[in-house]
Amino acid sequence: MSKDILLNAVRRGLKRGPLPEDRKAMLRGRLALHPRHTIPARSRLPHAGQVDLFVRNVEKEFGSVVRVADWNAVPDAIADYLSAQNLPSRFAMAPHPELQAIPWSNRPMLEIRVGRAEATDAVAVTQAFAAIAETGTLMLPSAPERPTTLNLLADTAIVVLRASNLVGAYEEAWDKLRAELGGMPRNVMLVTGPSRSADIEQTLELGAHGPRNLHVILVEDAG
Repeated sequence: MSKDILLNAVRRGLKRGPLPEDRKAMLRGRLALHPRHTIPARSRLPHAGQVDLFVRNVEKEFGSVVRVADWNAVPDAIADYLSAQNLPSRFAMAPHPELQAIPWSNRPMLEIRVGRAEATDAVAVTQAFAAIAETGTLMLPSAPERPTTLNLLADTAIVVLRASNLVGAYEEAWDKLRAELGGMPRNVMLVTGPSRSADIEQTLELGAHGPRNLHVILVEDAG
């Protein structure tokens, strides 16, 4: 279905025709200016404090974080996590240059398949574009080097994050995305902890719409 057909169907459902020119001008202005929302005081910390706040918030939302000194330590961190969780050493990995440059040969028992996730994958590894300290949220924009399926299909999601890509507030993450990507990608996933729902009898269920486990490997590159 084309965009015009879809939008025309929405207009018919709302019993509304095309927008008047003044409304169009208002919307164009809003899109161009990116008005900022309130930035919580809790995110106004030195960067080291923002990193600590991010870790606390991830753990509060049923995720886990391990901090490593550099990229060379990532294979050990993944192997240790998989072993501790009694998970297979096989995983699907995003074809991101930062991940592919990691010295995986240091842990030859790890079995890596690079590409999109499949329904049979138990574990997926991807790279975070940014993270937001105020809520412990990962920003994962879709891209060929960051397939969205890796965030949804596997029961366990492992996300590798540069500490230097962690910001305090959502507004700063959107600023970073616009500046570095030049615009909005097709999809941006904001992930705060494992997928969960309490829709049925108010009972919390992990893994309701995506990964049951979220593990963040935080590479301390921020100085």
